[in-house]
Amino acid sequence: MADEKRSEPKGRRKRRALIFAAVSLLLVGALWVPDVPPEIVPPANRQPFVWGADPLWQSLEQRFDEAREAGCEATTPELDAALLRLHAAIEAIEGEPARLPADPAFDELEGELFGAAPLFGACPDRIPELVPWLTRLRAAVKVHSEAWDIEDRPTRDRVYRLLYGSRATLEELILQAPEDSIPPLIRGTDEPSETPSTVVHGVRVHSGDVLVSRGGAPASALIARGNDYPGNFSHIALLHVDEHGTPRVIESHPETGVVVSEAATYLHDTKLRIMVLRTRANHPSLVANPQLPHEAATAAMEAARAGHIPYDFRMNQNSHDEQFCSEVPAAVYEAEGMRLWLGLSSMSGEGLTRWLSVLGVDTFETLNPSDLEYDPQLRVVAEWRDVETLFEDHMDNAIFDALIERADAGEMVDYDFGMLGPARVIKAYSVIATLFGSHGPIPEGMTATTGLRVQWVRGRYHDTRARLLRAIAGYRQAHHRRPPYWRLLALARIAAED
Repeated sequence: MADEKRSEPKGRRKRRALIFAAVSLLLVGALWVPDVPPEIVPPANRQPFVWGADPLWQSLEQRFDEAREAGCEATTPELDAALLRLHAAIEAIEGEPARLPADPAFDELEGELFGAAPLFGACPDRIPELVPWLTRLRAAVKVHSEAWDIEDRPTRDRVYRLLYGSRATLEELILQAPEDSIPPLIRGTDEPSETPSTVVHGVRVHSGDVLVSRGGAPASALIARGNDYPGNFSHIALLHVDEHGTPRVIESHPETGVVVSEAATYLHDTKLRIMVLRTRANHPSLVANPQLPHEAATAAMEAARAGHIPYDFRMNQNSHDEQFCSEVPAAVYEAEGMRLWLGLSSMSGEGLTRWLSVLGVDTFETLNPSDLEYDPQLRVVAEWRDVETLFEDHMDNAIFDALIERADAGEMVDYDFGMLGPARVIKAYSVIATLFGSHGPIPEGMTATTGLRVQWVRGRYHDTRARLLRAIAGYRQAHHRRPPYWRLLALARIAAED
């Protein structure tokens, strides 16, 4: 053999070496061939909701500071009168036949809420008095909305203004309240259910309950804020409770797809807030079959254990072969004859859809976690949050609200082109890991380029966050309190500048 190699003409050996080198260069170079840009098709005739009330927020902050300066004793008569008006406005919509969304009573209710809130600046110890009333407000609006067409835009705006507005008002006050004055758990409606149940952290939960939460990762904030009705939640899971009272959670993660977890595992993951939703007992589907939620949860658990269901980065709720988190309850409830998310979420901002498309999303009308709170088929049973994680939540919201504005102004998601080749090698490793029942650094269903773009978004978030933290420290030193959200957003806009 050695004699044959020595006898091979020198020119032929040289040509072979050149061909091998050329092929090697081509193969290596192919690792850096850019992906074809995705097509962006946002929903037609949709516009993001805009409060358009910056002068109002500014006046409320000024009134808060004035009340704080005057002191509690001087402000108490005005605060008592404002609370009486708010209580009367809430009681006016309780127990009444279904009002139309345009009923002036809802405008009056919103005005009384925003009018009373800043007066608590003088008496922060009294903020807990507001909690049960806002719980009643939410419950009453949910009852009225049972008769509303939630897909109608003015109706959707009304529900959002009342439910998100009351939530935002309470949380602004929580962030100004004395430490530990408001417990982390706020109870809602203890909706009756005939499905198996157990008690978790003092709340009785039932099989088929939907768990809505907010994670601590940058992507969680983008999911929560990246739709036409920006919210506070980024993840959905479905609770199953067996006949022995053992709770398990069925959920879908980008790294693993659909999995069944112990309740302790679910709670151990970073959660800035958790809300429990339950199908209302008087829903026609539950009247016909009270065990429907439990049967749906059982079907979800059996499907997850029967075979691998990958994560759906496209956010396409019409096909359940792959499932993102919201699809887990939506798919099984749909199979039982009940459609969750009566109003689909939409992402129609030009910059937002451009960003989401290069991150793998191609469906811009879908099932957003935050919007499930407004679904009239579901009651809010309880919500956990505390001051520190609540401010982290608000800060991340402000960062992504500011970054989405930058996207609308033309900023594009970028990535390190020099890392594309290594990223594709890592992706190949990840594919092999998936075949052997594990997962690699780049999740199944995500391209190497998308992985690099996700890294870029994380870097953009962390850079903005570092500058925002310095700005918040300066604000707190000057004002001796946390900035309210509208001021936090203004600081985030400055921090997000390139």
